[in-house]
Amino acid sequence: MSYQVQNSLSPHHDGSDLYVSNSAPKIGDNVTLKVRIPKGYLFERVMVRMYHDGEPRIFELKKANSDQHESWYQVSVKILNLQNYYRFVFIGNGKYEWLNARGVFDHDVHSNNDFQLVAAPSNPSWINSAVFYQIFPDRFAKSGKVDITPDWAYPREWDLLPRGRGKFTGQELYGGDLYGVQEHLDHITDLGVNGIYFTPIFPSRSNHRYDATSFDHVDPVLGGDKAFQSLIKVAKKKGIRILGDLTSNHCGVGHAWLIKAKKDKKSKERTYFFWDKSIKWGYVGWYGLESLPKLNYASKALRRAVYEGPNSIVKKWLSPKFGMAGWRIDVGNMTGVQGAENHHVEVMQGIRKAMHEVNPDTWLVAENGDFLASDLNGLGWHGAMNYQGFMRPFWNWINRNPEITGGFQGLPFAMPKINGKQLVESIQEFNSSIPWRSLTASMMLLDSHDTARFRTVVLGDKKAHASAMSMMLTYPGVPSIFAGDEIGLEGSWGEDARRTINWDDQSSWDFEFMAEVKKLVSLRRTQDALINGGLRWVKAENDYVVYLRESKKQSILVLVSRGAIDATINLSEYGYSVSKTLYGEKVQGQSFRITSEGAIQGIWVVTR
Repeated sequence: MSYQVQNSLSPHHDGSDLYVSNSAPKIGDNVTLKVRIPKGYLFERVMVRMYHDGEPRIFELKKANSDQHESWYQVSVKILNLQNYYRFVFIGNGKYEWLNARGVFDHDVHSNNDFQLVAAPSNPSWINSAVFYQIFPDRFAKSGKVDITPDWAYPREWDLLPRGRGKFTGQELYGGDLYGVQEHLDHITDLGVNGIYFTPIFPSRSNHRYDATSFDHVDPVLGGDKAFQSLIKVAKKKGIRILGDLTSNHCGVGHAWLIKAKKDKKSKERTYFFWDKSIKWGYVGWYGLESLPKLNYASKALRRAVYEGPNSIVKKWLSPKFGMAGWRIDVGNMTGVQGAENHHVEVMQGIRKAMHEVNPDTWLVAENGDFLASDLNGLGWHGAMNYQGFMRPFWNWINRNPEITGGFQGLPFAMPKINGKQLVESIQEFNSSIPWRSLTASMMLLDSHDTARFRTVVLGDKKAHASAMSMMLTYPGVPSIFAGDEIGLEGSWGEDARRTINWDDQSSWDFEFMAEVKKLVSLRRTQDALINGGLRWVKAENDYVVYLRESKKQSILVLVSRGAIDATINLSEYGYSVSKTLYGEKVQGQSFRITSEGAIQGIWVVTR
């Protein structure tokens, strides 16, 4: 029997609190593991196989309770190691089946897809009910309080679109600033959002600021430290946390570190970089770019400057004086890796340790555009920007504009079109390789400053955009809305998507869509099943998917379609019945039919 997402008659386990008594145990603690088993699934014994000090151990589960639809089995196990891998086996007359994080299999499986439990302090609890709003500072709002035009910039009128790829790319300056953000915080709170993720705010020689010339202060073009501290103060009063963006992998060509390193070969800054005489400019640049000198973490002095020292970059901006709530790490998968040098794990864990020393309640999320599961083993980044396990497969599924190529697909051809089953299989491929806590700490997104706008991805189809928002805001993880998506901004690629928001003339705003986004954000932040619930797939058809989010307090059913459907959903095998419609199509009962001529969504409370 291969894994089938639509097979409700299969045992289920995930890392949520319904199934694991403590997702952040200490070594020596006892943890109760539970499995939910439908009545129609026949077996005689169920055991868990768990590694203790590198050796597999077997513990048998006992029935805890049951009803007419299902039984719950459980076992208490002692946590002996930092990382704990386990899977369940069901034995019966002619039955030999494994349940791991990938699904149920009737053949031996590898430990790579085992469930994972990490004996490390818990992730910040506030991220469970957080919804972020990504702001590209130059394009959000212009206060008129800052009048600085750097020598590298090409000034651009606010209501004009970015120009195409060319000499202006990355250097068109519209003049957005942090005072402008502060003036429009009410727009953000009105959406229901309680977090802002800023792309870099440090001085640089570009509008995107991923080429920092200093990490010591906020870019004066944005209003400097004064504007930032004012914003932080007001945002805090409104219950909004601020997430910073750090290029731990590289700095900019104008950075004082590089200038000093060039002048003085005996300086500590000289050790910060990779030097190579075969390269025209003498040092290694990220992606071969002169403008982005790669940082060399073999240097202990660099480690102290970036994260270890008491006044390090990582620690300074999280301190009470500046009050950031965490860091998004740019190209996190490349940080610390260059040729034969590989300090990636040390740097990743070092940044997390530094953050924990300053404030244990801060969030560390990395841009792992190309994903390695080991980065999310629970000891490094709390989570990643979930391109691999959500955005990419979702774009492939809803595929209306294949030539856009799916943003971070990294493929030299149009993105493929997949069905619902392939969507879920792709998602499960990602989920099964990491601990549950790393999934729920990962950033959920439909698009970003580096991709096309989602409204363009679906060729302006508002219903399809609503389906995408519905899934993003009901799926495990920390949702992030790119500023302007809520009003229907478009854009075909990174720079084109970084369009300004016209606050003076709102005639082009999609207020109807924004109202739907507000409803969905409110649900994400208030419904316990969406905050703490697990994930069970109910159906995966060509054009729609259905899944359950279940917590100790609540169960929610979600249906999302990409287009026209004629679907019958029968919950009798689960023992559930729809008792309340939270969003979208109004239905009730244990079995219902939904037909539509276009993309459609439904979010319902289900009860027994």
